[in-house]
Amino acid sequence: MHDTTIFKEIPSRQPNTPLLDRVDTPEQLRELDEDQLSQLAGELRAFLLWSVGQSGGHFGAGLGVLELTVALHYVFNTPDDRLVWDVGHQAYPHKILTGRRARMGTVRKKEGLAGFPKRGESDYDTFGVGHSSTSISAALGMAVAAKMQQSNRKSIAVIGDGAMTAGMAFEALNHAGHLRANMLVILNDNDMSISQNVGGLSNYFAKLLASRTYNQVRDGSKKVLQGAPHLMAIARKTEEHFKGLISGGTLFEELGFNYIGPIDGHDLPLLVDTLQNLRELEGPQFLHIVTKKGKGFAPAEADPIGYHAINKIEPKPPVTPADTKPAPKKLKYANVFGQWLCDAAEQDERIVGITPAMCEGSDLVQFSQRFPDRYYDVAIAEQHAVTLAAGLACDGVKPVVAIYSTFLQRAYDQLIHDVAIQDLDVLFAIDRAGLVGEDGPTHAGSFDLTYLRCIPNMIVMAPSDENETRLLLQTGLSHEGPAAVRYPRGTGPGAETDKELKTLPIGKGRVVREGKRIAILNFGTLLASAMPAAEALDATVADMRFVKPLDTDLIETLVEQHDVIVTLEENAVAGGAGSAVSEFLNAEGIAASLLHIGLPDRFVDHGKHGELLAECGLDPAGIQATIEARLAQISDLQALRAVK
Repeated sequence: MHDTTIFKEIPSRQPNTPLLDRVDTPEQLRELDEDQLSQLAGELRAFLLWSVGQSGGHFGAGLGVLELTVALHYVFNTPDDRLVWDVGHQAYPHKILTGRRARMGTVRKKEGLAGFPKRGESDYDTFGVGHSSTSISAALGMAVAAKMQQSNRKSIAVIGDGAMTAGMAFEALNHAGHLRANMLVILNDNDMSISQNVGGLSNYFAKLLASRTYNQVRDGSKKVLQGAPHLMAIARKTEEHFKGLISGGTLFEELGFNYIGPIDGHDLPLLVDTLQNLRELEGPQFLHIVTKKGKGFAPAEADPIGYHAINKIEPKPPVTPADTKPAPKKLKYANVFGQWLCDAAEQDERIVGITPAMCEGSDLVQFSQRFPDRYYDVAIAEQHAVTLAAGLACDGVKPVVAIYSTFLQRAYDQLIHDVAIQDLDVLFAIDRAGLVGEDGPTHAGSFDLTYLRCIPNMIVMAPSDENETRLLLQTGLSHEGPAAVRYPRGTGPGAETDKELKTLPIGKGRVVREGKRIAILNFGTLLASAMPAAEALDATVADMRFVKPLDTDLIETLVEQHDVIVTLEENAVAGGAGSAVSEFLNAEGIAASLLHIGLPDRFVDHGKHGELLAECGLDPAGIQATIEARLAQISDLQALRAVK
């Protein structure tokens, strides 16, 4: 039976969970009677709501797959059977049931549990994720490995309907069908985007099609008809037509899968029964379930986007006295971009906005409402987004691609071959550049300066605050050719933005502080960290603005006037902006004492953004300490030379 409990608010106290308290691993879960599972699911939902309220984190997706998670671990012998979650936003119930319940309060905190499945964290996390549409490929690889090892272990991929919009998912489906792999793909359809045909009749037919009896008859009929190919073809087409009438699953059948569904993904007995039947079937199986994101929590059911993730619930602040004005709210960098795009689109009807399923994250909601005919959300299809922009640019349109730094990595071939080689007029607004905090290394934009600046024809810009972001976005738009502006997640220092649409000279930086001996060349939003360090060291600070082309005149001047040149960037040092400075000086034969400060040559784990900056030596104290250490090295070397 369904758990009919609907929570209207997040529990403030840890709920009473007597059955869940007995289940710390899937092995213990499988010891329960099947009729106890609904109670367990209810307790798990209550605990999940409470724990995420304590820690913050991804929210709605986990509530939506809670019954599925219970059923999967109940039916399959995890971790020996390989369970692969796509993206991983929905994996909190999985973490709770796989020995990590006591640590759920540390989710997304420094040195705590990751917000996504992570292989090093648990044997039950069979594949590390964070980006979408990888689950079917990974599970197929595991199924092939099982066959090579003559193992009977099962391979299951759970993928959402949003992730199914990516080409990679269909590439994997096509290959799995060709290989006739023994694997199960579960499509978690929580947005009704594929099929709304859910109810008693479809549940009945899905149960019938997954049953051992039906599939034995089906396989037996194939053997009987082997000698009559015309009758075999008629039987196959009849079956496909029947399934198409009740489910819309013909596409997956054509790809070589045995399609079952759609079924109610919150009906635990039905899920368990269906999965038990599918577990016994050979070849590629496809189960389509329909769920409700945020299931069981009324606000999340009503607003699944707003409750995709939540912050830790803090006590309400004291009431502000009437005569005390609250501090002005800072704009997020994404807000600066969203407002700029609307302002620019008002003045230039050629402008279109493109995003790969990041409308809210990139702050394109207002643009999509004001300019619906010039807005394109291409779903999770980054490669298509970039080439779509290239095609638009070929015919005089001005496309602006709003994309996260790590998502642009997935379209790198298109960036080079479809945009840059043809020198097309496309502007890339690159959000989430640098460290992103709690989402960890899968979402950190650690490499965009490195992978962008090596591409011919590209202009690469790194603004230092909100107003610089607006100015450089307009500069990139005005440039006729490929250009990129990278900016971080979250808020800036609070710089007031100029309402006019102004541009800056391409390839020109600015000196923001005059000092002696040391010159800090800042690329991007670490300027706020550089200034206190510069004050302590009496150093010159240049806000370089452009990574490509570099302001070589400014660099030469600073080298002539200073003993040490420090480059600063929230990007990998390897191949980054500092490397560009070194390459220029080397090419010109200019000798200089250089110090490159940036992200280390390792993947930086999750935590608060400020904590991670400090860990990497990119906070004011870390920058100052690194420069002082280099000055000490220079002094020691000079003393050694004087002795010689």
